Amino acid sequence: MLTRKELFSIAVVSLVLGLVISLVGSISLLLTTTFFVFIVIIVNTLAKKVFGFFLDIDIEVKIWEIKQFWVKKHMHFKNSVQAGIFIPLIVKFVTVGLVNWMTCLTFDASGKVYRAARRHGIYSFSEVSEEEIGWIAAAGIIATLIFAAIFYIIGQGTLTRISIIYAFFNMIPAFDWDGAKIFFGSMTLWSFLAIITLIALAATFVIV
Repeated sequence: MLTRKELFSIAVVSLVLGLVISLVGSISLLLTTTFFVFIVIIVNTLAKKVFGFFLDIDIEVKIWEIKQFWVKKHMHFKNSVQAGIFIPLIVKFVTVGLVNWMTCLTFDASGKVYRAARRHGIYSFSEVSEEEIGWIAAAGIIATLIFAAIFYIIGQGTLTRISIIYAFFNMIPAFDWDGAKIFFGSMTLWSFLAIITLIALAATFVIV
């Protein structure tokens, strides 16, 4: 279900976030944190893949990239920059270690060629709508929050915290992040998930 390229992207991001969160306190802490982040991202990604499967939509997860650095068209980098790798490190440095930025991945969605036929006429075209993309992104956030609750129940406080913070940052409605996909797909859905995520985030300071 996950391609080698996707697994590589997830592994790289997991290592970067492991470095950011653990501050390399020790090799053991770095490896443990990286593994925990990897689990959280895999849960989020597989939820999107499964939901996309039932909609006959292919999902390709990739590292967040930016090319345009200002509003004017001519103000852009010559090549796309993998912001998902550099931004967490920059934010950690600028905030003196206070903020662990965790929005590093995004995804592309494309309808399968047999989509309309398999759906028995439910779809009159194979293109993917913004609403469908929004629901796929939401599936990742929902799964992340559900597993955060499961991790809490089984006593995995660190995994709980990482899951909730990951969901929180990915709910930001900007660029082509999950939050933007959900927001433009359904503002009502985004508002609901944003409230749930904020409540979960506030709860981490009390119960985790």
